[in-house]
Amino acid sequence: MATYVKPGSAQAGARGTIHREVSPEQQAVEERLVDNVVASFATCQDPRLQELMTSLVKHLHSFIREVRLTEEEWGTAIDFLTKAGHITDEVRQEFILLSDTLGASMQTINVNNQAYQGATEATVFGPFFVGDSPAIELGDDLAFGAPGEPCWVEGTVTDTDGTPLAGALIEVWEADEDGLYDVQYEAGKRAGRAHLYSAADGSYRFWGLTPTPYPIPDDGPVGKMLDAVGRSPLRAAHLHFMVSHEGVRTLVTHIFPEGDPIGRKDTVFGVKDSLIKQFEQQPAGTPTPDGRVIDGPWSRVRFDIVLAPAGA
Repeated sequence: MATYVKPGSAQAGARGTIHREVSPEQQAVEERLVDNVVASFATCQDPRLQELMTSLVKHLHSFIREVRLTEEEWGTAIDFLTKAGHITDEVRQEFILLSDTLGASMQTINVNNQAYQGATEATVFGPFFVGDSPAIELGDDLAFGAPGEPCWVEGTVTDTDGTPLAGALIEVWEADEDGLYDVQYEAGKRAGRAHLYSAADGSYRFWGLTPTPYPIPDDGPVGKMLDAVGRSPLRAAHLHFMVSHEGVRTLVTHIFPEGDPIGRKDTVFGVKDSLIKQFEQQPAGTPTPDGRVIDGPWSRVRFDIVLAPAGA
């Protein structure tokens, strides 16, 4: 019979962990079920799918057995996932938020984007990318009227040998100063996002907005989960990039302003030291790189992008 050990008692483990003793007979019942479920995948014709399902079952059952999951708790989990499905639509993807806030998105990125000879590090994709962003020319403004402090962004795109990559597709998107992306206003709105191509020497430049921290959508089940465990929904301030070019690994990344108070507390664990950049504040009246007249302060940042070879 399983026994309950009171936290803080002599039998409780570190940090008050509750240990439950399970009889050998009960362990045998539980292990037999795991074996039966694993065996059910024996005729799967797809080796990779078989590997994934077998490992998933083993880890899932291990979790259930380790914490001695109650039927009520499992029902709560099913209800949580059901609500996540109901709130998800073509704009709002609650399951990406769940993956992000559990660190699963970041870990998957780490596994699939191993460090390579100084290549720019990848980070989370996020739920607000859309594929039909407006095209802009070098030096244009992707804010399209979105509120926020103007920011001049410039840099180069090269491979790991330092060779400039002309014509690299650079897709950029960000939230406005109110912490909202264009699609959160209305599905067809396009502001704070665009795509452009690097010049013959690999350089690029555009106007955007100085990033500010903002909360992920927290009015759904993921927000309730964060509140229940005492976590903030705030993301560190950031600017999204996706950069692609023939022969190199497509990069999905952000840059983060130095000194951001959220920083490592980023609720989706996306901050990496190499992606923290200095956004230099410019007082009102400071001449801009392209002669644009700005009524107020602005900022500028340099982000040189290095792409790893395809397959690296």
